[in-house]
Amino acid sequence: MEADLGATILAALDGKRPMAPITDSDAGFGLDAAYRISDAVMAARIARGERPAGWKLGFTNRTIWDEYGVHAPIWGPIYDRTVIHADGGAASARLDAATFIEPRIEPEIVLSIARPPHAGMDERELLGCVDAVGHGFEIVQSIYPGWRFRAADTVAAFAMHGALVCGPLTPINDPEPWLDSLARFEMSLLRNGETVDRGVAANVLGGPLKALRNFVAGLGERPMARGIEADDLITTGTVTRAFPVEDGETWTTRLDGLPLPGMTLTFARAS
Repeated sequence: MEADLGATILAALDGKRPMAPITDSDAGFGLDAAYRISDAVMAARIARGERPAGWKLGFTNRTIWDEYGVHAPIWGPIYDRTVIHADGGAASARLDAATFIEPRIEPEIVLSIARPPHAGMDERELLGCVDAVGHGFEIVQSIYPGWRFRAADTVAAFAMHGALVCGPLTPINDPEPWLDSLARFEMSLLRNGETVDRGVAANVLGGPLKALRNFVAGLGERPMARGIEADDLITTGTVTRAFPVEDGETWTTRLDGLPLPGMTLTFARAS
């Protein structure tokens, strides 16, 4: 059953064909089944040549839980084909919004894993498993029309992941300043030069390291075929609200309290 549902969901993504949430026809569909489907989808994507490159955490921002009707974090794999590195000094990139289904933008903090963490680690120990920190834009998308779903639906549907545009990764040479700054930074999100939202580290379950701790514990309770591996990127959840995007828009961020550059992402139709 999981493999069949996984194939249906993957076909909806590939064909950009929206589908009704699974919970519309199966009210008992829950997170345990959803993560099994996520595993089936990951196996199918690996079989066709995609390589897992890390994890996205979703709904770690408690300020948007009521907006989506989801009241707990989720997670899912990201892939080499969905990660775009914007490593230049300007930390800028371009995407075609039309390649996604009802896309929205989320500014996030990205952690680069040096060695796999395990459940029970405190934040200092978790930071010892991280060799670099970056800032990125995650583009989330919904195969469910109008972004109407329950938590289990989102897990089954790639945790809503579309793409991760990751800026330069800054090595952690001295962990002490990062422990404080990752819990206290602020971020502004601008569309075409106008600020549309501001967020703080605490929005993300108290900070990215707390979000990572929650994920490690959750993955331990619901293990998947692939765990957290060295060189994984983990995107820790949107610091601001998520906003719909369209071609013709330019989105930028400004960070205060972290030694990371802001980013610029322009949406334009591919020529």
